[in-house]
Amino acid sequence: MSEIKKIGFIGTGVMGGRMCRNLATKGDVPVIAFDLDPDKVAALDNAGVEAAPSIEALVAVSDLIITCVPGEPQVRAVLFEPGGVLEHVRAGQTVVDMTTATADVAREAAEKLSAKSVDFADAPIARGVSSAEDGTLSIMVGGSAGVFERIKPAMSCMGTEITHCGGVGTGMVMKLMNNFIVFLNTSALAEALLIGTRAGVDGELLFETLSRGSADSFVLRKHGMQYMAKGDFPDDVFPVTYSLKDLSYAMKLAEQTGVNAETGHIVEKRFKDAIDAGYGDLYGPVVYKVLEEQNKK
Repeated sequence: MSEIKKIGFIGTGVMGGRMCRNLATKGDVPVIAFDLDPDKVAALDNAGVEAAPSIEALVAVSDLIITCVPGEPQVRAVLFEPGGVLEHVRAGQTVVDMTTATADVAREAAEKLSAKSVDFADAPIARGVSSAEDGTLSIMVGGSAGVFERIKPAMSCMGTEITHCGGVGTGMVMKLMNNFIVFLNTSALAEALLIGTRAGVDGELLFETLSRGSADSFVLRKHGMQYMAKGDFPDDVFPVTYSLKDLSYAMKLAEQTGVNAETGHIVEKRFKDAIDAGYGDLYGPVVYKVLEEQNKK
């Protein structure tokens, strides 16, 4: 990271906090962080992360600025609103957004930052909290080849699979398609579990057996075996509300590209049903519980 003397990290929540910690402990340049909740940044003090009092203060001392916030509205607030990144950047800096948002906001950010001679890349992440914790995320980067090479060492502190997907916005497209498949797969697993158990098969054995055949997948092993079959739906992982948010971005992309994603609409309704049932804060595999309740004998 020879061109980068200091990294600023904005958004130290469930994922961002773990990513920021790895960046500070595995990287070779100092890290400064900002979050609307100062306690979240304070929790990173033992990793050597400096706390910034504001976005302006963070941008003033950073060569690379990374954002990781809940979604597109927060990206727009952090980047574009008064007091945000765009207002304070200077020529030569690089901004990387690791939020799961949309290609549209990524391209808008790139255009506005380019006018100030600032480079931009979108670099959303996959694999979840445990991978954020141990630095084994999959990171999908959209941006120029030069920017990709510049930020890759920093990305490698947080992930083990760093993929250059193409120009700005392609990282977001790739991530949305990743989540699209995850959500549809999770919903299919819920249906298979309910059918299988009602037909007399043990649920955990069902998924263990499927994992040995052509139905095997990361989602089956994690969402199915670790959570769904055991009836374990925690409230500190990736809630249904976030799943619906990401799926809505994917469905918007389907509409923009003229694709009638019928299965996506079914899963979108299932997520909304889960929220209406009071399960919005629980982990996505809780769609099984919704399906079970809707199909009472």
